[in-house]
Amino acid sequence: MLAGILGEPPVPEGTWEREAVYVSAAALRRGMPAEELAAQVRKLDGVSSVEVRPNGFLRIAVTVPGELVESVRPLDVPEPGWPDFPRTWDNPGFVVRYAHARACAVRRWARDLGVPERGFRPELLDDPAHRAVLRVLAELPGRRQSRDPGWESYLLRLALAYHDACERAPAVPVGDEQPGPVHTARVRLAQAVATVLPGPERL
Repeated sequence: MLAGILGEPPVPEGTWEREAVYVSAAALRRGMPAEELAAQVRKLDGVSSVEVRPNGFLRIAVTVPGELVESVRPLDVPEPGWPDFPRTWDNPGFVVRYAHARACAVRRWARDLGVPERGFRPELLDDPAHRAVLRVLAELPGRRQSRDPGWESYLLRLALAYHDACERAPAVPVGDEQPGPVHTARVRLAQAVATVLPGPERL
């Protein structure tokens, strides 16, 4: 949506813990007045504010960052040459493959626990840990177009963010908790992560 108006993917900025923000130099690259482009972006659904910075960059805040999981596509790049062993947190390969396995397992657990598959509400992905995962996922469009995407470090960052989310805000009900819309949203996020990270379903 933003990329369609800007002509290129914007770059996520900050942690997204409290506000989901992108920046874009599209006006400078296109040689057009920044305020003119900002006015077009302000008309988009889901954009809460657009600020033109003194350097001509646009600062774009979005209302519901969770919506981006709907546009996550598989990452078709060779897996970095990480060793399979040791299976410890010191091995980036283990960290990434284990995160992929956890994300894949979520869907099976959700089905067994009765988490609804329909009714995705992206606004429920508002826990700081899940917003951190969204922040990393938001880099995907720009990295796909970069000459130096840095996939190895990116995959590790995404995996670590997802591990943290699993510990802080589990995707499926725990104990006597009843399945609800928040779990549906978290399962959808897990599916997006599994789509991007390489690795088998089970280690």
